Amino acid sequence: MSFFEEKNAEMDRYLENHASAEPEILRKLRRETFQKTTQPHMISGYQQGRLLTIISKILQPKNILEIGTFTGYAALCMAEGLSQEGKLTTLDVNEDLAYLPKKYFAESEFSGQIQFKIQDAKEFLKETDEIFDLVFIDADKENYAEYFRLIKPKTKSGSVVMFDNVLWYGKVLDENPKQKQTQVIKELNDLVAKDDDFENLILPLRDGVNLLRRK
Repeated sequence: MSFFEEKNAEMDRYLENHASAEPEILRKLRRETFQKTTQPHMISGYQQGRLLTIISKILQPKNILEIGTFTGYAALCMAEGLSQEGKLTTLDVNEDLAYLPKKYFAESEFSGQIQFKIQDAKEFLKETDEIFDLVFIDADKENYAEYFRLIKPKTKSGSVVMFDNVLWYGKVLDENPKQKQTQVIKELNDLVAKDDDFENLILPLRDGVNLLRRK
């Protein structure tokens, strides 16, 4: 859920009304996500989806990695910018929900470029020798710091990495948080800010997006 969606619904509607339209397949997927899942707020959503698409179109990546597929909305947004020979690998561990992203990936024009894997992301990162142009992480927050450590060697100069939910409903302002997720998100934000190999900015979009570029 976005800050404005919760605090100022009128402003949230204004932001959506002044953003580029989402493709019809994404409208259908968003609708079905709210109909078929118990936590539809986990979807990237309209505004963040347009951000992912714009960044992907700027980069025209050959190799995209997503950690945390959910229903496939963010993956389809990033796929819009794939180079002609590019591919997108998206990872999740929720087998019960896998039917939904599979359905929409198959219906999309990018069906031949998207690889959907039910696999632990840490295992994948330890095994793969691939280098990624664009990485989007929206998964288990307790592993965010570890994901950053594992992803770094899989990037090159110019690679873009994005972590979602890095403001964690404002809990990052707690000096001594008790919740493990909050502790790790704060650790991630500190790690990124101190890493001289990246330049970054936390965007106050929805629940916060940490946008990194490898120098």
